[in-house]
Amino acid sequence: MPEKTVKLMQGNEACVEGAIAAGMMFYAGYPITPSTEIAELSAARLPRIGGKFIQMEDEIASISAIIGASLTGKKSMTATSGPGFSLKQEGIGYAIISEVPCVIVNVQRGGPSTGLPTSPAQGDIMQARWGTHGEHSIITLYPSTVREIYDTTIRAFNLAEKYRTPVILLMDEVIGHMREKIEIPEENQMEIYNRKKPASNPEDYVPYKVKEDNIVPEMANFGEGYRFHVTGLIHSETGFPTNNNKIAAELITRLVNKIEDNADDIVEYEEYKLEDANEIIITYGATARSAKSAIDLLREEGRKIGMFRPITIWPVAQKQIENLAKIVNRVSVIEMNLGQYFLEIDRIAGKYTKVDKYGRVDGELITPEEIISFIKGRRG
Repeated sequence: MPEKTVKLMQGNEACVEGAIAAGMMFYAGYPITPSTEIAELSAARLPRIGGKFIQMEDEIASISAIIGASLTGKKSMTATSGPGFSLKQEGIGYAIISEVPCVIVNVQRGGPSTGLPTSPAQGDIMQARWGTHGEHSIITLYPSTVREIYDTTIRAFNLAEKYRTPVILLMDEVIGHMREKIEIPEENQMEIYNRKKPASNPEDYVPYKVKEDNIVPEMANFGEGYRFHVTGLIHSETGFPTNNNKIAAELITRLVNKIEDNADDIVEYEEYKLEDANEIIITYGATARSAKSAIDLLREEGRKIGMFRPITIWPVAQKQIENLAKIVNRVSVIEMNLGQYFLEIDRIAGKYTKVDKYGRVDGELITPEEIISFIKGRRG
């Protein structure tokens, strides 16, 4: 048996190592706290494996660069925090409509504006979903441990390639800067997905043509003899712009459905002590670590409480949340904001049970003691 590879690794470092394991060969970014280590480590690691790192002049250039690199066949990533994430939104929308796979990491900080650069926050939940304009869907993943950052970064690339879409990886400052001992999986233990290339000859290639059994079109790479047009405008299957209303409706509907109709494949979650629970906590990221400790202590007192932790934040785990809401007396949404994900959970679960919320926005991590106090102090 080969020896296991065990390392003490920072969360931001795990993101870079996971991206490289997934096949990342291009990174473009601009340093910003608390994601800067992702850029620094990418700059150090990529040249050693034949990849490219470019420090861009700003966040708009960064998202544009990774879109261009992805079109040439390079798995590409950028990382930022809240202010930079705001600047990337137009580029994210462009990648959505032109169906260009890429990964955007947002190690969150307090806001609005410059906010609290070095403190944890979970205030970009709704921006991840609705930050870019127009009707669209998005895949957003949210790990809560250093090892999970490694695995989820790989999964972000896989989903981006599989569904030809940008994927957002949300992280907490505390997990990004935390160091934990993790076991690096062997290469043969990793599932790596690469975009499906066209089988047709270059002269027969129709860049956005879909097959009956797959609503994700095959993707050729620039530089391999295939020529096609890429635009942020509504376009036909040829890639060229059109004002045809029927084609517009079909395109936008397909872009939404390729994600929403595949929720069973995309949605990932953790269930903690739900077997006999009559009340549940829904939370994510670093806050879930506090929630686990709170649940353990509450159970010692005889309280039947458990946790549902979405790892895929968007699309939401609607089916799983509905099923839980039907059998519990109360759902509590705990997050480092004033109720962003609560709005979505209440929309789904509020038809079946009581849904309440607890949050804070002062740049401090929610503690197990706070959660226990909130759970015990509720009325109604």
